[in-house]
Amino acid sequence: MHAGFSLYWALGGQWLLATVGPWAVQLSVQAPLEAGLVLGIVAVGKLLAATIPVVVAYERMPWQRFWRAVSWAGGLLLVMYGGVNTVISGAVLAGVIRPAEGYDLNAMIGHAWLWDPLFFLWGTALVLSLWYSRRISPAVA
Repeated sequence: MHAGFSLYWALGGQWLLATVGPWAVQLSVQAPLEAGLVLGIVAVGKLLAATIPVVVAYERMPWQRFWRAVSWAGGLLLVMYGGVNTVISGAVLAGVIRPAEGYDLNAMIGHAWLWDPLFFLWGTALVLSLWYSRRISPAVA
C-alpha cells in the first residue's frame, strides 16, 4: 500500500499528498521531475522491503540469513517509527503536545490516523512473520 501511494505520487497524483505534509505538495508543484524521481525511488524501496521477506520465507533468495537479519532490523524500525509517530501526532491532535511553531492539520491527521499506523502494522506483521517462520534448532541431548 505504501509503495502504491509513493508510485502514484511519483507519477503526479495529488490525492492524500497533503496528508504527508505541506513540503510534499510544494515539492510536487515546484520541482515535479525531482519529486517524481525521489518518490519513484521511495516506491521501489518500499516494494522491495515488502517483497524480499516473502521471497526469503519461500527460500527463493540467496543469503537467507542476511536478508532475514535485514528484515528483522527493518521490521523493528517500522514498529518503532510507526508507533512513536502515531503516539506523538495523536498527542498533538489531542492538544497534549503543542508545537511552538504550530502544525499542518492535514499532515498531522494523515500521520496520526493513516500513514504512521500503517507503518506500525507493516512492521508488526513483518516481525510476527519472521518470528513464526524462524527455524528452531533441535535440542542436542
